[in-house]
Amino acid sequence: MNVRLAVALAALCVAAPLAAQAKRQPRAKPDSAARDTAASADSARATTLSREVYAYEGGGRDPFLSLLRSGDIRPLLSDLRLVGIYYDSRYPARSVAVLRDVTNTKIYRVKPADIIGRLKVTTIRPREIVFTVQEFGFERQETLTLAKREVSP
Repeated sequence: MNVRLAVALAALCVAAPLAAQAKRQPRAKPDSAARDTAASADSARATTLSREVYAYEGGGRDPFLSLLRSGDIRPLLSDLRLVGIYYDSRYPARSVAVLRDVTNTKIYRVKPADIIGRLKVTTIRPREIVFTVQEFGFERQETLTLAKREVSP
């Protein structure tokens, strides 16, 4: 019985690949018109582009936006000249400082807590103005002082 089973398995192992080869038939070559249509369909499929689109909807700062936006860069502290201070000693929050941008002669009238670009007005004192400069997540304090008064003899 084992001999018969072994012979049957051997016959199946030999016959299976031969049966698979017998079923395959060579394709007939398409004529030139069908070949051109197939080629144009392949080229049309090849030129199709699909792009990924990403929209950031998370919390906090968008990591794909530049940290240097053009409106936030100017004016620089080195471009500003302190022209005058109108200091209110009773209510310092109502004090006003006048600044002039030397690059484009623009005039800024600022109060405490006003923001100009990356500069935030922290304090206005009788002879100086204190800014908090915000750069790349860090803050530092800078001061602009009025020019010395000229004394006439």
